[in-house]
Amino acid sequence: MGPDSGRAAPARPGAAKIDARPAVTPLTVSDADAHQDGDDNASQGGDARARREGDAVVVRDVEKRYRRTDEVTVEALSGVSLTLPVGSYTAVMGPSGSGKSTLLNLVGGLDTPTAGSVAVGGTELSGLSEPERARVRGEEVGFVFQTFNLMPRLTAAENVAFPLVFRGVDRAERLDRARELLADVDLADRTDHRPNELSGGQRQRVAIARALAGDPTLVLADEPTGNVDTGTGDRVMSVLRRVNDAGNTILLVTHERHVAERADRIVHLRDGEIQDVEPVEDAGSRADEATTGDR
Repeated sequence: MGPDSGRAAPARPGAAKIDARPAVTPLTVSDADAHQDGDDNASQGGDARARREGDAVVVRDVEKRYRRTDEVTVEALSGVSLTLPVGSYTAVMGPSGSGKSTLLNLVGGLDTPTAGSVAVGGTELSGLSEPERARVRGEEVGFVFQTFNLMPRLTAAENVAFPLVFRGVDRAERLDRARELLADVDLADRTDHRPNELSGGQRQRVAIARALAGDPTLVLADEPTGNVDTGTGDRVMSVLRRVNDAGNTILLVTHERHVAERADRIVHLRDGEIQDVEPVEDAGSRADEATTGDR
């Protein structure tokens, strides 16, 4: 997710800031599945989701500038404030260079703001070292990329299980967790297939399952339908809606209106500033309309 190209920063007064908090009560997640036969020794990667409340992400007065030369500074984001309650589903739209990818990188801890603050899961990222940010990414964030980024020599189950290696989960538990997640995205019959044996939509669903392996607070999706056809993209978006219905917070970047409308609200970015926050009516029912599959 490379940073957007941004724009040359003009000398101008401070831009108006929109606090993009939705006017709804933050969703909470049921913990009905948090106990299995009284067993309190579930694996780190496979623990059922604990009850989560509050804000998954808080972005406050964020600016991001890149110095291209001694004379030219590019301003990618200016005065951006955004709050994502736990369980919310937000899409970000905007033209190329509007700051979409820059915002996603900052929220994911892949970059740091020039000014302002970013907190994920209650942890302020701005003052952390790279190893500390990497730890937060591993514990709180799952990434879904446009290009899938699957390891070609690993099976679907091994790809999904891979993030759990860094948590010290043993191989058998990792693969059990991976098979459960692949079943959740309708790929129970593809666990032993390698990426070159899967369609584009199937590979993207493997990538979604991998993003969920560590039970993250937040799922970041960068153009998740960009490399698949429309019918397959509809299926990918239906899976993401189920992920959100299960309690995961989603922040999705897209340039496609019909994809953004699967979210509960759309944040419109232009020239590094939030121009508008648009609520989406009947987003959940729209996500269930398409049944075209690539099983």
